[in-house]
Amino acid sequence: MLNQKSVDKAKKVQSINRKKQIKSLRGMKDILPAEQSYREFINQKASELLKVYSFSKIDTPILENLNLFVRSVGEDTDIVGKEMFSFVDKGGDKVCLRPEATASVVRAYVEHGMVNQSQPVKLYYNGAQFRHEKPQSGRYRQFHQLGLEVIGDPSPIIDAQMMLFAHNFLTELKIKFSIQVNSLGCKDCRKAYYKALNDFYRTKKRFICKDCQKRIMKNPLRLLDCKEEECQKIAEEVPQIVDYLCEDCNKHFVKVLEYLDELEIPYELNSRVVRGLDYYTKTIFEIWPEGGSSKKKNNNALGGGGRYDGLVEMLGGQPTPACGMAFGIERLITQMREQNVSLPPEKGIDVFLVQVGAGARKRCLSLFEELRVSKLKVAEALSKNGLRQQLDKANKLRARFALILGQQELINGTIIIRDMDDSTQETINIDKVVEQVKKKMKTSKIKKTKLKK
Repeated sequence: MLNQKSVDKAKKVQSINRKKQIKSLRGMKDILPAEQSYREFINQKASELLKVYSFSKIDTPILENLNLFVRSVGEDTDIVGKEMFSFVDKGGDKVCLRPEATASVVRAYVEHGMVNQSQPVKLYYNGAQFRHEKPQSGRYRQFHQLGLEVIGDPSPIIDAQMMLFAHNFLTELKIKFSIQVNSLGCKDCRKAYYKALNDFYRTKKRFICKDCQKRIMKNPLRLLDCKEEECQKIAEEVPQIVDYLCEDCNKHFVKVLEYLDELEIPYELNSRVVRGLDYYTKTIFEIWPEGGSSKKKNNNALGGGGRYDGLVEMLGGQPTPACGMAFGIERLITQMREQNVSLPPEKGIDVFLVQVGAGARKRCLSLFEELRVSKLKVAEALSKNGLRQQLDKANKLRARFALILGQQELINGTIIIRDMDDSTQETINIDKVVEQVKKKMKTSKIKKTKLKK
């Protein structure tokens, strides 16, 4: 039994070790193996749909010129004003970790002359973004987005197709959701709306937060995007922007809704949806998880997007219409878990190598490679010795067959092939092991097909 002196010493050692331990930064997250299966499932479903809708992948640098986002996202937005990881590099350039990817994709479109390609250019990305937000459930300072951009087409049918992709994608993931739709109009019709907002907030200025008091003059649309509870309550009574749309923007929006009706995609008109970025024009939308309060849904949108017809020109290109959207991968995973979405069972392996004895272990090194090169899904536990221990692992991996090699089999030039479904086994020539395994795999598939019928 340990005496008190020994206990105190052990506690001291633990305390020292804890101080030496380096942990991840606040708001950053390790993606552990348990979560990887969700990501792989999401990426698989996305990849299948993106191929059908003819999107090509683009990867842009994580580090960008700071002015790219100041100019595009908006100097008065929370993203630029409060949330960017920005610094001056060793060359004296003002740079930042990208807080979103649309501006980067458009920068690449302009820089590489994609305007000379057949239009529209349909691109997608899947990568990390960075924002210095307050860490909370579903929000991290490093997060991942899957996004789509269609650049070079003004048609409202593109807006509808974006929401069609969102609808099909989340349906494939078995996530319950709603699509919230609004229109922000263009610069011309927005002037009248800004005046209406200023008139509305004139008598309520003292009830809103300090940030919103500054936004009234600089960027009144951001008043509707404030996350403060008191500001959200007041925003519920503001005039609706769709009542101020010019004729062209109104026609565009009506067409979008007609296409959604044609596709039988459920949606809700929501004048409170404005998005947090300044480059949006005309149609915008958000994807909200089903259930919970309006505030909670809005703060934890699964994704969103809209049209940004002025962004290409803003970043040095010629006037070019565009539309895009993005999903937050972490938020999708959170919803899959909260809504108890089960992942499809992983496919089992074809063969598990079991060895008993030093000689058999050595022979299995090359045998494993022979099976792998022959396109068989193979696994092993060469560091283990016990037969039962290895067979248990074969069962956990849902192996179809186990190949058992012991000292006697090694001498005879044979190997035991064991059917893991019915525990039957036979001894075969080790030189013909690939041929025999493939033959048994084929026979097994035929039997299963007949049983299903």
